[in-house]
Amino acid sequence: MLFSMNTENSNVVRARRDCRLCGSTDLVQVLSFGETPLANAYLSADELDKPEVFAPLVLNACNTCKLVQLRDVVDPKVLFSRYLYVSGTSPVFVAHFADYAKTVAQRFSLTGDSLVIDVGSNDGVLLSHFKKEGAKILGIDPAENIAAEATKNGISTIVAFFKPETAQQVLAEHGQAKVITANNVFAHTDDIIAFTEAVKILLAKDGAFIFEVQYLKDLIEQNLFDMVYHEHLLYYHVTPLVSFFKTCGLRVFDVEHVPTHGGSIRVYVGWDDGPHQTSNRVAQMAAQESDLNEVSTYQIFAKRIEAGGEKLRALIKNLRGEGKRVVGYGAPAKATTLCYAFGIDGSMLDYIIDDSPLKQGLYMPGTHIPIKPSSVLYEDKPDCCLILAWNFAESIAKNHQKFAENGGIFVSPVPEPHILP
Repeated sequence: MLFSMNTENSNVVRARRDCRLCGSTDLVQVLSFGETPLANAYLSADELDKPEVFAPLVLNACNTCKLVQLRDVVDPKVLFSRYLYVSGTSPVFVAHFADYAKTVAQRFSLTGDSLVIDVGSNDGVLLSHFKKEGAKILGIDPAENIAAEATKNGISTIVAFFKPETAQQVLAEHGQAKVITANNVFAHTDDIIAFTEAVKILLAKDGAFIFEVQYLKDLIEQNLFDMVYHEHLLYYHVTPLVSFFKTCGLRVFDVEHVPTHGGSIRVYVGWDDGPHQTSNRVAQMAAQESDLNEVSTYQIFAKRIEAGGEKLRALIKNLRGEGKRVVGYGAPAKATTLCYAFGIDGSMLDYIIDDSPLKQGLYMPGTHIPIKPSSVLYEDKPDCCLILAWNFAESIAKNHQKFAENGGIFVSPVPEPHILP
């Protein structure tokens, strides 16, 4: 372990020995980060001396269907019931979801009678745009605090995990959905078969189940290893998804490569005998994924991660050796994995800045680095910002040009550590 810890994990962590998509037990370990704290388990000041949950962060690949997935499962009630990530705090995501809703509304000719259900709806930012497009909307999310806020803001949200029982309840009260969306949560679900059964209960015959997930090929090629954390149980590429949905009586009829989270795929799924024609993009993308089915790809990946850690530690050490003070910018979940993989702690970063008021005043899991608002960038005047929210590096640097003009340095940790121009 890189950091000292109190651990309390015996009742909330279990190892899974079978593939979540095909059920095969022919799994091979391809990557391990050891034990890390839960990435979104931020601490208040009075929780710093209390036990934290640490769990192994180990990736397995299925030799049968080729799905890459976490071995160990943390109780989802521990992960999601008190959730601090909200999409609406990021202008980049707000714009992304606005375009997303408009594109889908036009493609599937949504009307005032069309029901759109967003699973893992969070603060309702995507649904708010579907509402503007004139569709009926409904959110489903297990985070009580965020769901309550969304409902208060006019986005009707059911507090529940998405299971067949939940779907039956929704069906009885609202009817079938023309569109079901699930952004990133399709990678968060241990029982993906039950999730898909819930989709089938609610999906109209001409409907589309649309989900976005971080794309495994981008994760590997761009060295985005910090996207691996306990909420992200599944690391998808197109190949295993096509075969999985076929066994469920469904069909992947289109896939798009989108820029979110360093590179994601937006997957369109309908009934196997439904009206949607299958795009050539599905076969074309799958044909480019052969390297993801080889264990050697992940061995090379592990070596790149190790080399990146050495380079970043040396860069921070040199900056601090010159008397410069270094802080982080952005406290997303992936920052926890990065800190543990690279050995970054409070002796290297004085604090971390985050724009979300929900995180300000809290402390990072495990490392206990304090999280502060961006105003301290100009009040405290550190010399260097390590951008841990690297997917927003461009907008962070743009929003804080004054910091750079005053001599401040921005550093990005991926695809390899480098000082931004």
